Amino acid sequence: MVCEWYHFMLSMLLLVFAIASIIAGIFTAYFGSGKSRAVGGILIIIGLVVGIIFLWCAWWLPFLGEPPIGLSGCIVEGISAVVGAIIGALIALGIFLLAIMKA
Repeated sequence: MVCEWYHFMLSMLLLVFAIASIIAGIFTAYFGSGKSRAVGGILIIIGLVVGIIFLWCAWWLPFLGEPPIGLSGCIVEGISAVVGAIIGALIALGIFLLAIMKA
């Protein structure tokens, strides 16, 4: 399967949106009060639904049928690209901080 740029973008968009929504929902529901707790619950539900869609498109939930777009090969490549970018940014930040602290 050939992964185009939009496959990478869509797979990472779904994954990061699901994780961020769930985390934001947990914090909002825990630290909020009144209507904020309800918003936190809605964020958690939205994150779980998007996470299920992500897993379905990754072919990790085969009982849901065939997804409209198969992202299974792109997910590993996309996550490895994101991890590589984060590692590169941390190395650059470390060198920058080391240079600033030594100067």
